[in-house]
Amino acid sequence: MIANLIGGFVAILVGVVLVGPLSTQVSTASSTTNSTGATCTAYNQAGCANAQLYISSSWGATVLNMVPGFFALSIMGIGIAVTYASLRQAGIV
Repeated sequence: MIANLIGGFVAILVGVVLVGPLSTQVSTASSTTNSTGATCTAYNQAGCANAQLYISSSWGATVLNMVPGFFALSIMGIGIAVTYASLRQAGIV
């Protein structure tokens, strides 16, 4: 039982630590503005190297923006599963 709790805690800790950098990378990859704040409308526009995904496929950029939310939900699911497994082994559930 304690091994499940420790393993689950480590998995949750690693997941929570990775949510921030993941969100930053996704935000950068799906950006729609250049470094001055102007909206990018073409690949060759100054400072719009990161806006290529949004320019080519706004749907793809929208789906990419949902990744951190689903990642956080999966970490929450791990927490629920570990808690349930531990309670079940203890005979509480």
